[in-house]
Amino acid sequence: MKIGFTCILLVFTSLFSVYAQEATMPTESVLERERQKELKEVKRKVDKREKKEKKEARLEKEAEEAEKLKKKIASTEKGISKMEKQLQSIQEKMEKDLQKGKLSPNDIEKLNKKIEKLNTKLLKEGKKLEKLERKK
Repeated sequence: MKIGFTCILLVFTSLFSVYAQEATMPTESVLERERQKELKEVKRKVDKREKKEKKEARLEKEAEEAEKLKKKIASTEKGISKMEKQLQSIQEKMEKDLQKGKLSPNDIEKLNKKIEKLNTKLLKEGKKLEKLERKK
């Protein structure tokens, strides 16, 4: 009887301990929910990081474009000043040669055409410069 009682007690104790362990262990649905939470958290962090990287890339690109724009403006201004100097030197040369009487009517016509071309180029470059400065 003692042995039978101890066996029954042992069986009940083992069953109770197994039941107690099952009760304390989280079920699969709880584990799944936790896993889903972790996945969402990781995904949110990755999305945040990607957003930040995109923003940095966009800012970097804008800075590069601004630098290119500055260079274009400087180049255009330099071209305009060069054309103005060229125009001025042609006009001065024409005046000197006219005073000395070295220019034929054909030469005068050629120089005037050259001056007109430079003036039109200056106007185009001036408009181009205005557009570039508006983009700034």
